[in-house]
Amino acid sequence: MWINANLFMRPLLLILAVVLVACHPTLKREARHPEEALTPVRFSYPTFRDDMDRESLVSAIQKNIRYLDRLDPEETFYYGAQAVSCRHVKESQQTFLKLLAENLDPEQFDRAIRDNFVIFRATGRDGNPKVLFTGYFEPVYEARLSPDDTFKYPIYHRPEDLITADLSLFKPELKGERIVGRLKGERLLPYFSRYQIDEENALRGRNLEIAWLKDPVDVAFLQIQGSGRLRLPDGSAVHVGYSASNGLGYQSIGKYLVDKGLLSMEEVSMQAIRLYLKEHPETVKEVLYSNPSYVFFQRLPTGPLGNIRVPLTPGRSLALDAKLFPKGALAFISCKKPSIDSRSEITGWMDFSRFVLNQDTGGAIKGAGRADIFWGSGPYAEAAAGYLKHEGELYLLIKKPSEK
Repeated sequence: MWINANLFMRPLLLILAVVLVACHPTLKREARHPEEALTPVRFSYPTFRDDMDRESLVSAIQKNIRYLDRLDPEETFYYGAQAVSCRHVKESQQTFLKLLAENLDPEQFDRAIRDNFVIFRATGRDGNPKVLFTGYFEPVYEARLSPDDTFKYPIYHRPEDLITADLSLFKPELKGERIVGRLKGERLLPYFSRYQIDEENALRGRNLEIAWLKDPVDVAFLQIQGSGRLRLPDGSAVHVGYSASNGLGYQSIGKYLVDKGLLSMEEVSMQAIRLYLKEHPETVKEVLYSNPSYVFFQRLPTGPLGNIRVPLTPGRSLALDAKLFPKGALAFISCKKPSIDSRSEITGWMDFSRFVLNQDTGGAIKGAGRADIFWGSGPYAEAAAGYLKHEGELYLLIKKPSEK
């Protein structure tokens, strides 16, 4: 059913959106409430064409419905200013699956989407309706389950003394706001920073290590991606994924390098950052410690999970700001994707559009003008995740309410 309810207003902190490589223009203002993030489309509809296989889309939606099945059917999601029940979101995605099964031609399918769904467009940044798209992927790193002289940089489980407090329990107007810290006596303090954990060994001796990598830069990038595969000497692999963070604000190491004049805004990318740190090992600690945020992991039975706890689908899973966009929403994007050669180097960029699901979020994904595409694993995924910094369009779809 379609819920008629007024949007509950709540104050949020004004957050500057910073991408991994921090090379897009400074945002003048960010949407702070859901109704500022999405606006209904009434005339200028996109052309709904999908460049991927249908099977991956069906699989992604089916995983999404499993998430919705775990919720109270009357739980409320906000599509802009419109309140929508979980039941209606699920019915919307089941209707979409039925349309896919009808094997309509492109024109018929495009018309069916417009006839059956309300389309919302992301408002983007102040004065710019476009959304900046970046990407992430599942990296693979060599690892050991015990440290040695080469593999000596740990990744950690969530510490038992890390506390997350829901501030809405103290003030209802702070709904959605949380604070992370640790208790010291009767005081709640910020949790340990990256410098305290890696340089001062704040977590040593607590048996929190999952595995050890051979490069601190690998650890940092694994934390930025949020998940990965650890390849062990016997050929087996351990999947790890995000469990928690220390709650300190994410600071882009790419932006740090640009601000220091060590890389230009035009050249900076994940690959360029890695190359710079490899060629200037004396700067590694300085650069990494410029970001106090620290991510803790958990072992996973399979590949990466999003913030709605379903496996991510390469090319179909999207990360958006969870404070502004409804989790598990069916979306449509148009942007650019790279072409690569046999050496995994970018040879060009081509337009693409496809249906995706909002199944994740990220520390750098803030505001109505940011989106992160999960590309999967492998050379293409790494290239796309490392270099994608293109503007495009983001739309969310929800089924029109039934006429009574």
